[in-house]
Amino acid sequence: MHIQIYDTTLRDGAQGEGVNFSLEDKVLIARRLDELGFDFIEGGYPLSNPKDAQFFQRLAAEPLQHAKLCAFGMTRRRGMDAADDPGMQALLEAQTPVVTIVGKTHDFHATEVLGVSLEENLAMIRDTVAYLVEQGREVIYDAEHFFDGWKANPKYAAQTIQAAAEAGASMIVMCDTNGGTLPEEVAELTAAAAAAVDVPLGIHTHNDCELAVANSLAAVDAGAVQVQGTINGFGERCGNVDLVTVMANLALKKKQDYQVLSAGNGTTSLAHLTELSRYVYEIANMNFRNNQPFVGASAFAHKGGMHVHAINKVARSYEHIDPAAVGNERRVLVSELSGRSNIIAMATKLNLQNDKALMDRVLGQIVELENRGYQFEAAEASFEILVKKLAGTFTPHFELVKYHTIVESRGGQPVTEATVKLVVGDEVRHEVAEGDGPVNALDAALRKALTADFPMLADMHLFDYKVRVINSEAATAASVRVVIESRDERGSWGTVGVHENVIEASWAALVDSIEYKLCKDQS
Repeated sequence: MHIQIYDTTLRDGAQGEGVNFSLEDKVLIARRLDELGFDFIEGGYPLSNPKDAQFFQRLAAEPLQHAKLCAFGMTRRRGMDAADDPGMQALLEAQTPVVTIVGKTHDFHATEVLGVSLEENLAMIRDTVAYLVEQGREVIYDAEHFFDGWKANPKYAAQTIQAAAEAGASMIVMCDTNGGTLPEEVAELTAAAAAAVDVPLGIHTHNDCELAVANSLAAVDAGAVQVQGTINGFGERCGNVDLVTVMANLALKKKQDYQVLSAGNGTTSLAHLTELSRYVYEIANMNFRNNQPFVGASAFAHKGGMHVHAINKVARSYEHIDPAAVGNERRVLVSELSGRSNIIAMATKLNLQNDKALMDRVLGQIVELENRGYQFEAAEASFEILVKKLAGTFTPHFELVKYHTIVESRGGQPVTEATVKLVVGDEVRHEVAEGDGPVNALDAALRKALTADFPMLADMHLFDYKVRVINSEAATAASVRVVIESRDERGSWGTVGVHENVIEASWAALVDSIEYKLCKDQS
């Protein structure tokens, strides 16, 4: 059974704190969702701001290939014909094949928030849907506060969705707007809604009780055929349901043989879920959520030595699915708690796992370094370089002679300058660069000194920088741990440095990051 996936990242997701999409961002995300076989993509409310109106103009000129584009709006204004409502005209001008209309289901919201009688609210729903259908649009009706409204006044809540269905809505979507409904209530009231109307049902949940995924699955099991949500769970307050998690659960975990993301060629795009999740994070300029189910960097990460020993024998012993099914990968973390199994697993890709003496040295070094404040869970690149150094297979691409950084005030603004002197091959390189801070300036100076010999560094950039005080009781003399996340077009990697001086700790992590990039590109 195919479950329709309706994405509202560009509208409901954009209402999340810290989320702000440009026009180009919205177009890029819409096209990526379309490529992966999403059924519906909601682009926004065309009357709310010029950016949404321009988005619909762009997509009208270059339509999506698979997904149906949806414009979002509200029921007509009270005391006004639908044909005369500016909101209705804006929805029609968006030229989308589908219009999604939100209306009041809860009697309290109709009378106290919207300020209309219960009869007028029903007329607003009926008139709006009927008018848009008459204009040739498919209408999806979002029943706002559906579950709260049904619990408060089931007779009236039923009348609201019946009004939409009778006026021609193709889908009634039950919205858990406040995110406070429990899964057993969702299942019960989905069945009640199915008995009240003869049109298909959808589900739209929020995550205020961290039950959005469970509620969506409960609705589908009870008969809903469409799930509305956002990529990565972006949205107001605690967010909307994460479509990535919902789709993975529906397609890979449920026994009912649900299908999602069919692009019309008989295949699905589940293996691109991790890529999609990270793509949207990147567009939104937000950090990945490492513990995100299925697609997070930690979703299939193993640290306990017993766990790693087991997965080396049988992967499914500590993994509920094959990570490749969602485009993710297994990671083995290294720490003083891990034991030999983790070291061997990490060294396998270097083909060094059979050198018992080397594994002993690596484990001993890990324990010593972690005692000094190092952690390698988020610094696999530094671990790989460490193993190569202990194995005698690492050849540095450059050697430091000296570096120097200064920060001075110019015109009341801080300006940072870094100087690096390196030996590259038989030549000495001496470069100066400015940056937003010491690390940025050092990175810029390093690149100036190295890019002529290693042009691939142009593809690499630092996208995260974290500093953690290790022994805070030492006050300003405390050691700090610096973790740098770097990325190129083929992936990302982490490196770590520890020192009492934050610049030296940063330098160590920065050098590891560049050396790792050069090693992997030249291998």
